[in-house]
Amino acid sequence: MPQAAPRSRAGPFGLAAFVIVSIALLVVFAPVWRGGAAERLLDISQPLPDHVPPGTVLRVGDPVSQWVFQHNGWDKKLPFRIEWAQITGGPDVTEALHAGALDVGLGAAVPPIHATWTGIPVRIVGFRDYADPGQRQAFIFGISPKANIRTIADFKGKRIAFSPSQVQAVVVLQTLKAAGLKPSDVQLVELPSSIGGDVYTNALASNEVDVAPLGAGIVAERYIRKFGRDGAHLIKHPPFRDDAVFAYVPETALADPGKAAALKIFVAYWGRAQAWINRHPEDFAAGYYGQHQGLPIADGRLIVAATTGNLDVPADWTRARNVEQAAIDILGPSTGRPRLNAADLFDPRFQTIAADAAKGHSS
Repeated sequence: MPQAAPRSRAGPFGLAAFVIVSIALLVVFAPVWRGGAAERLLDISQPLPDHVPPGTVLRVGDPVSQWVFQHNGWDKKLPFRIEWAQITGGPDVTEALHAGALDVGLGAAVPPIHATWTGIPVRIVGFRDYADPGQRQAFIFGISPKANIRTIADFKGKRIAFSPSQVQAVVVLQTLKAAGLKPSDVQLVELPSSIGGDVYTNALASNEVDVAPLGAGIVAERYIRKFGRDGAHLIKHPPFRDDAVFAYVPETALADPGKAAALKIFVAYWGRAQAWINRHPEDFAAGYYGQHQGLPIADGRLIVAATTGNLDVPADWTRARNVEQAAIDILGPSTGRPRLNAADLFDPRFQTIAADAAKGHSS
């Protein structure tokens, strides 16, 4: 895979290089993962346990669910304690899982795959996407003011921000494939989007890259607000799904009977949280994005409309498995990773739990 070209000055790429190297070293020198393939003890043929022993703790990296749980007082009803972690984004969740600091992570299609590729056996226990995929995309391409790009065909020969541990990589690769382009036809500039700040938009504005997949909604909107007058613009990617979100856990958590029983309850409340957001978009925009995140209410409404409105929590994971397999099949060959069977990433015992809870609280 093409690597980022050396940079001679400080900036987002210097920080990106530090983060990339840090994660790589963590993977190489970390002790053998306790849940490694040779030591797996997980037996998914057995029913999930129901007993949660006193003192059980789940460490969860999901700030949105934290706000919904606490807003509704659900965390006080649980027979276990949640330690909430402000950890989001595939690279950060992977690092936390390597350190044994997280029991539940939330991410798009690629983070569970990347965790497995880096030696952390994980299982998906929850899935959601948009109920109206034909009307929304989770990502859109930001175009640098100086890139001279008007269509996807113009991506040829351009520098494109690329994060192999995040779903943005799949968005890039699927777009290139749809345009009849190969990864070698462009310059993939390795840059995680989750290392802090407006990394992708700043890289675009400073002409460090020509193209970057931006989150639809407030991220893309702010980019145009700030740099549209200079010629920055947006291009939609071809029609493929980019909206999957997964709750996933290390197999070590599922191998612990107490944590497994707690996860069974947590996933039900997680499904209930998606239904609550669907029913209370204004409360969510004002409460989480307005009061908690300090954003103007207009921006909060924009985020909800673009990313968390009209969520679907299906009881059948066929679509979820297909999304993961498609991501594996396009990302693996481009990054030198082995092929995986997507079905092995899922714990089927959880398939209907979130959906049943969401359905029960949808009215």
